[in-house]
Amino acid sequence: MTTTTTPAAPRPAGHPAIPKGRTGILLANLGTPDGHDYWSMRRYLNEFLSDRRVIDLPRWKWQPILQGIILTKRPFSSGANYKLIWNEEKNESPLMTITRAQTDALRERAEAEWGESVMVEFCMRYGNPSTHEVLDRMVKAGCRRIVFLPLYPQYAGATSATANDQLFRALMEQKWQPTVRTIDPYFDRPDYISALAGSVTRALEGKAPTKLVASYHGMPKRYLLEGDPYHCQCQKTTRLLREKLGWPEDRIDTSFQSVFGREEWLRPYTVEHVAELARQGHTDIAVISPAFAADCIETLEEINGEIREAFEHAGGKNFTYIPCLNDDPDHIEVMMNIIRENTAGWV
Repeated sequence: MTTTTTPAAPRPAGHPAIPKGRTGILLANLGTPDGHDYWSMRRYLNEFLSDRRVIDLPRWKWQPILQGIILTKRPFSSGANYKLIWNEEKNESPLMTITRAQTDALRERAEAEWGESVMVEFCMRYGNPSTHEVLDRMVKAGCRRIVFLPLYPQYAGATSATANDQLFRALMEQKWQPTVRTIDPYFDRPDYISALAGSVTRALEGKAPTKLVASYHGMPKRYLLEGDPYHCQCQKTTRLLREKLGWPEDRIDTSFQSVFGREEWLRPYTVEHVAELARQGHTDIAVISPAFAADCIETLEEINGEIREAFEHAGGKNFTYIPCLNDDPDHIEVMMNIIRENTAGWV
């Protein structure tokens, strides 16, 4: 038996062009200021710290503090920190450079596997390129189905959820919305844990630290008590990493960094913990950041600067920072596996 396909009816005169349908892969990271000058920093911090997922205080209470005190002073100090790590050659932050490299690597892999039917792009939750801008471009390019991949292994309301929020806000502006899939957190995927373990093994070759500190971005303790799973997922990532390395339980510690404000956050605080380790006689340690998919201000300046200094000031001798997975081939393979699973039936 043969079947015939009825040709599409010709479009009436003046009908808008309809691009050929494609599947989109949209990576999302936290964001970055456009520059380290005062006004670039102020715009970025204003958007970031106005997000209710990040600071959930009532607007009437928080905005006067933010606009009147924090945004008057903090752009100067944050800008100075960004300047220390800025990619002067490309005039952008390392987070932008690395996220673009990850996207380029995934685009190359996707095109080799699926051809032009797949489009790979990235956006930032805060700053540029914005989620609204990139989603609109992908829709106009024919993406009728989109896999949205926030670059956070562990789920948190202040990271994964706010990235999804912004995507859905952008979808509200589309006349013809694409079908969207958002990914599960990948904190316990075997391939992700293997990639982490591989990075530890390579970084510590020839070294013998007595402690490995897995430092995760912090959050108020109250968020945990209100049901956010982030703390538990961080703890599981550390445990699985230790098991993959075949190390004893006391060889790896979990801690939290980037504390902001007066409220109690998840403990122990990394900056205090590494100093205490030095005082206990652990003068040779390494630090890894499993919550970050790309090196950024929190790793390159905070961990390798402020936290390193706290350790050395307390008597520590050897401090090894293990870079994020960034665009390491093992990390790209993890993301490709996630993409393959979430495009099932689409490509």
